Amino acid sequence: MEYRKQFVENSRKLLPAHGGSDPGAVYQGRREKDDNLQLALDVGRILEKNGIDVVYTRTTDEYQTPFEKAKLANESGADYFISFHRNSSPSDNQYEGVEVLVYDKNGIKYDMAQNIVGALGEVGFRELGVKERPGLVVLRRTKMPALLIETGFLNTDKDNRFYDENREETARSIAEAILGTLTEETVEAPLYYRVQTGAFGNRENADRMLYQLMEQGYPSFLLHENNLYKVQTGAFQQLGNAVDMEQRLRDDGYSTVIVTK
Repeated sequence: MEYRKQFVENSRKLLPAHGGSDPGAVYQGRREKDDNLQLALDVGRILEKNGIDVVYTRTTDEYQTPFEKAKLANESGADYFISFHRNSSPSDNQYEGVEVLVYDKNGIKYDMAQNIVGALGEVGFRELGVKERPGLVVLRRTKMPALLIETGFLNTDKDNRFYDENREETARSIAEAILGTLTEETVEAPLYYRVQTGAFGNRENADRMLYQLMEQGYPSFLLHENNLYKVQTGAFQQLGNAVDMEQRLRDDGYSTVIVTK
């Protein structure tokens, strides 16, 4: 398998689960491994557009054991490990909803997991919460903060229909939750500056501006804070860099303010 190794500060490893001879859950010809790979690639593209270096355990249909996936993650030098799955219940159409699994409910991985569940809930999935699974190899053997996303039940028709109808929104919401969590982590240092172009009470208005900025190539993201959806761009240690970004945005017609947290 070919995958990009990025030994940089802001690298994330995305793991499409199963693959090759291991299809994962199967329901009416639908294979979990296919959904996992597509979602990981979709999320990865959004993260890359926002300046994140992404490393994949696989980009094609091939099998790796959980131990091999954990080993690849540790050798890659990634800062975070995110595994994509679809859930499955003992009986068809028994359960529905999304959940995120973590080794324990501590640290930034737990914050990120909560943000992802909440973001998927806003898309329209039923929220099943964040659960501890210390026995899972990919959560136990990875050296970096790790989480496993279960994006709906593969053997539940309602979840499949919703997943298919909202695939782009699902990927975007996961990517935004990841970016938002990383922003919360980095801006705790007082010397990080961001350029804000809007603060909305309505999520749709914020999304509209975010899409426009991303289409123009800006590394923008959405932050939900104090009951407002804030559209922000960049996270700079040097005020001068933030000023330069602010000028670019103003030249493109945006009203801006430089903020810190």
